[in-house]
Amino acid sequence: MSFRRLSVATILLFAFVGPMRAEETLVTYKSLSPELALDLARAALDSCRSRGYQVAVAVVDRFGVTQVMLRDRFAGSHTPSTASGKAWTAASFKTSTTELNAMSQPGMMQSGIRNLPGAVIIGGGLVVEAGGSLVGAVGVSGAPGGDADEAREKAGIEAIRDKLEF
Repeated sequence: MSFRRLSVATILLFAFVGPMRAEETLVTYKSLSPELALDLARAALDSCRSRGYQVAVAVVDRFGVTQVMLRDRFAGSHTPSTASGKAWTAASFKTSTTELNAMSQPGMMQSGIRNLPGAVIIGGGLVVEAGGSLVGAVGVSGAPGGDADEAREKAGIEAIRDKLEF
């Protein structure tokens, strides 16, 4: 009799676990279209130009893969890699690089993230969210300081805000 109960219990277990496992095999997520990523980069670049800044702007997808890179004519040669690094870092940690900078100062518990390969822990990287989901990140390099970079990114995000609520 106990073998029969064990068999029934096993069958019931598989009956309930099977459908749950099937639901977990596929994941859906929101993503920036290439056109929207380009609009964001252009808006951030235009905001920088209006203040006389020569910068590079990078937009990455939610996984940190570069979708768009724009570099103004006289932006320094270091700015594309720095902008990409800031955007990648923001997407990877799901927070702004300014916040990461503050929480990773020497002697703090998170200070080790500054040594991670590819991490750029200086102001100028922001996450882009739509409907409560991370859809990408943007990085700017070349303005006079991370706070100026971040302000221009915010202007770029605001320029496409109505399109983000898809």
